[in-house]
Amino acid sequence: MRIVTLNANGIRSANNKGLADWMRRLRGWDVFCLQEMKALESDVPEEMLRPKKTHGQFNPAERKGYSGTALWSRQKPIQVRKGFGVAEFDGEGRYLEADFGSLAVVSLYLPSGAAGPERQASKDRFLAAFPDHLKALRQRGKEIVICGDFNIAHKQIDLKNWRSNQKNSGFLPHEREWLTQVFDDIGFVDVFRTLDPRPEQYTWWSNRGNAYANNVGWRLDYQIATPGIAGTAKKAQIYLDEKFSDHAPLIIDYAYPL
Repeated sequence: MRIVTLNANGIRSANNKGLADWMRRLRGWDVFCLQEMKALESDVPEEMLRPKKTHGQFNPAERKGYSGTALWSRQKPIQVRKGFGVAEFDGEGRYLEADFGSLAVVSLYLPSGAAGPERQASKDRFLAAFPDHLKALRQRGKEIVICGDFNIAHKQIDLKNWRSNQKNSGFLPHEREWLTQVFDDIGFVDVFRTLDPRPEQYTWWSNRGNAYANNVGWRLDYQIATPGIAGTAKKAQIYLDEKFSDHAPLIIDYAYPL
């Protein structure tokens, strides 16, 4: 099973840069998660609705041109959940879950606090609210893969300029500790890091300066999973051959039948 996740920074913008064509060409994917749709479902380009005859699910934000998540799968989900029960974030379309029986896959988009104190406060409210849902997911007794833009670099290895970013959103001590608790206390696994311990493996680059050309990036995009399915992960790739947004797609292959 191959799962892909990408923050598109606008589904229409990414499509104009060739995303739908790449999704058609990319071999073997079973689930494709997308964040930051920035579009209502009625505004999704026709070629993005059901690429490769997949089943498309969309959870746009109530505010037009903002946030939102999507998910495509070869197999039709048994059930689809939009939101995790917190109105502030459900209205922003930040959580989309597809249930396939023994496995559930989530497309998740955490708030960014980079725009200022008000947005950081919203992000902190998300960090306070979401662990209860993560614990409930674990208690279901099925395998879970949560894909998405967490807007947090976990450790120093996960961003180029960690020294100068210790007081910036995305690398604040309490954000990093939150991720540590997700892994160590709640029991999810950072699948990419189990497969690739190398430094300078980033999924997001600022549009300022020559950040992308110089690989001055952050690893903000994750697939976190329950230990059972995480243990079947065989290969991870950050796709850099084409650029669809300021994020790169993260592809992980699992020896797990969907």
